[in-house]
Formats: sequence, structure tokens, C-alpha cells
Amino acid sequence: MPKMEKTVHQNDSNEAESGAHKPETPEQTQENQSFCLDDHSAASRPEVLSVTDLIETVNEISRLSIAHEIVVNQDFYMEDGVLPPNSLEGRIMETMYKAFWDHLKVQLSSTPADFTSALELLKEVKEILLSLLLPRQNSLRDEIEEALDIDLLKQEAEHGALDVPHLSNYILNLMTLLCAPVRDEAVRKLESITDPVQLLRGIFHVLGLMKMDMVNHTIQSFRPYLKEHSIQYERAKFQELLNKQPNLLDCTTKWLTKTALDLTTAPSSSPDSPSSSSMAHSSPNWAVDNPQLPSSTMVLYQGYLNLLLWDLDSKEFPETLLMDKIRLQDMESQLKQLAILASVLLVARSFSGSALFSSTEFVNKLKHITKALMEEFNSRPEEAMVSVSEQVSQKIHERLKDMGLTALSSEKKACLRGQLQNIAKKENRVRNIVDQRIHLFLKGCLVRGMQESLLDFPVGLTLIKGELTKLGWKFFNLMRHNQQVFSPYYDEILKDIIPPAQAQETEVESI
Repeated sequence: MPKMEKTVHQNDSNEAESGAHKPETPEQTQENQSFCLDDHSAASRPEVLSVTDLIETVNEISRLSIAHEIVVNQDFYMEDGVLPPNSLEGRIMETMYKAFWDHLKVQLSSTPADFTSALELLKEVKEILLSLLLPRQNSLRDEIEEALDIDLLKQEAEHGALDVPHLSNYILNLMTLLCAPVRDEAVRKLESITDPVQLLRGIFHVLGLMKMDMVNHTIQSFRPYLKEHSIQYERAKFQELLNKQPNLLDCTTKWLTKTALDLTTAPSSSPDSPSSSSMAHSSPNWAVDNPQLPSSTMVLYQGYLNLLLWDLDSKEFPETLLMDKIRLQDMESQLKQLAILASVLLVARSFSGSALFSSTEFVNKLKHITKALMEEFNSRPEEAMVSVSEQVSQKIHERLKDMGLTALSSEKKACLRGQLQNIAKKENRVRNIVDQRIHLFLKGCLVRGMQESLLDFPVGLTLIKGELTKLGWKFFNLMRHNQQVFSPYYDEILKDIIPPAQAQETEVESI
């Protein structure tokens, strides 16, 4: 059969300039949605689901994931799934499709012509054309039903009178009428194809694109409605899943409990200090006599921030945030790159003064150099920073000379390179300070809101204000949506962690 498999892709426009990520499919998202069941005791585990219940649960998760993606990702769209050409799946599918079209060619070339496959193809083409019509296009619907009446076409085929070229031209005229402007050129190219098999193959391909255009248009049209009702919808669907799996909040409970403990317990080697691991499994009675408990809101916000430092190997990711796991991991990667970028710019400015860095063009040039060379930072940080140090120091030296200022001496160039290369070390002081200020800014975004946080932008981060603001908005909107959806569950968990008198506080302490 012709290729019609579709894949959902996403491409977030709000991602920071410091990094990019590939679009992902719902299937990829669900790979990371294995609910945290491994460490639960046998008593707490739900009954084993039947195959039917399991399929139904998977479908519910899929629908919930897609609805969530449409709401939180403004650039969510559908497009044709394309398998890697050198992959086993790609080779198998290509072989199958080639066999189908070769078989169609043999059938149409035989004497008398065999129209079996052509009729099946025309039936699918008709269904796609009808799916592209708007509800009010009744007359056009009737016309297509009459022109592509499969029973009538079968009779014509039996008498050898089926006119495939005529039907193809009719379909092309309909496609010209129904397609989006972006597909006009593709349809025009089809008009020049004379081989009937190649023409039908091209028609089928372009119709698939047109179908995706209609789906994406529908997504855009319904996005405001979905946004309006997404909170209630996501909460209701999660509750349905929770009813089937009563332990579905176990990892979320551990996450919030550990966060509360970390906020109230200073690092200590005392054997009397409860560990976060034992704390996660113990009764919350430890909180009763603690005079310095944070508010439940601060526990939640700190928990959100902790997700940006999450151990990627940990399987105990909060269930309420599984749909955003990949998105949060991408934010974490971007934050690391922003911390490196800001550190490089701060060190560079300390050696060149404000004269160079008052030029936006020069700063952007250094940013471009640093970002390009940081692509291999994760695998080879020392080598990457050696390259950064050489090019940045050279650009500063050249710019100082061009401006008639005192160029860097050999000693200063060596010192600049050394300090830039030290940024590769995790214990680097500049990098640690920058990282702390970035996370403090994100915490302020949650506590005080984006607008107020932008008015009090952290000192030392102004050189990356544009990039950090984009990432801040992305993080803020995502976490606020999560809080609105799952607040009833968080409140229920936190009331057992934080005494009611403390949890009811409405005033959030200043950061």
C-alpha cells in the first residue's frame, strides 16, 4: 500500500539561542513516560492490567500527551514521518512501496489492463479528498461522490473502459482547488507528469501533505479552545489513570518530600540527620516540631527548580511532569550552555574593558564564536574551551588594535586564555556564581512573576539577557501550567509534609 504513516513533530520557538533540540514524536515522549513502578512494594502495586486495559491506558496517555503538547508548544505541528534511508526500517518500507508501484505499473501495462490496484488507490484518494472538505461544501462533496463512484469505476474497469489519465486530471483539478497556497507549486509539477503510475504516485504524496496541512490548520483553530479547557481536561484524564494505578503519585510524593527536607535541613554529616532517601519512605512526623518549615508554595517552586538539575539516570521522575521530561532536560542543557557563555563574556570583558563590550555587534560576534565551539563541550570540555580561549582572545586583541587602544600584551593574552580555559572545570568560581544567579533568576520568575523579575535582572547576566529571558518565559509558562493542572494533588501531598498552619500561609517569603 502507498505510504501514509504520519508522525507528530514539535519545534519549540521559545528555545534559547544557546541550544537547539530536534523535534520529537509522541512515541518518543511516551518512551520517557514509564511510570515509576520499579521500586514499589508488592502491596502497593496495582493489579496487573489486562491487555485490553493496557492498550486503553496507552491510548489515554497518547491522547493526553498530544493535547498537552498542543497547549504548551506553540509550534506543535504534524508532518510526514520520514524513516532514515539507511535504517533497516527505511530499507524495508522503501522496498515495500517500490514493489507496490512496480506492481501497479505491470497491471496497467498488461493486456487487457488490470485495474485492481488502481481502484484501491482511487478509493483511498477519494477518502482523502472528502476529508479535506469543509462541512459547508456539500455540492463539491456530492460531485466527488459521483465522479469517483467506486462501484461505477469497477464496472468500467471490468469492461476495460476505465480512463485513468482522465480521472487523474480530475483529481489534479480538485487538488488545485483545495490545496493551501504553499502546495500550489507541487500540484503544478504533477501536471507535467505523463506516466500514469508516476502521476498517481505523485498525487498520493501531495495529498498526504495536504492532509497534514488540514490537520495543522485544525490544531491552530482549536488551540484557543484547548487552552481554555486544558487544565480541566488534563486533570480529569490524569485522575482516570490514577484510578487505574493508585500508586501513580509515588514518585511525585518522593520528589516533594525530598525537596521539603532539603529546604529545612542544612548539609550535615551528623548521623542524627535524616537522609533524603530514608526520609522519602518515612512518615512525615519529622515536620511537626520543625520551626523553620517553608511554605508549600516554596516547596513546589524549589521542586520545579530541582528538575533542572535532575539526574538523567534516575527512574523516579515525578509522574505529574513526565510529559515535560524531555522539555525540561532540554532546558537544563540550554542553561548549562548559557552559564558557560555568560562566564566567557564576563571573563573577556574583564580583560578588554567597557569600550569593546559597548558594541552589540562585537558582543554578538563573541557569542557566535563561543556557541559554535561549545557544540562539543559535553564530550570534550577542555578541548572546547581551548578553542574558545584562542579565538576569543584573538578577536579581543584585534578589536583593541582596530580601535587604537592598547592591545593585549603576551602576558595578558596568556592570562585571558588560562582563565577562559578554567571555565571548563565544574568548580570554576565564575561559572558557579553565574550558575547560581541564573537559578536565582528562574526562582524569582516563579515567585514574583516574569515582569517583576525582568525589572530586577541579575547583575552579571545582562550580556545574556535576551537568551535567558526567552528561557525564563518558557520555564515560567510550563511550570505555571503544571501547577494549575496538578495543584489539588500537590496540596494533598504537601499537607502531610507541612503542618496545616504553615501550608495555609499565603505570603511567599522573599528570595
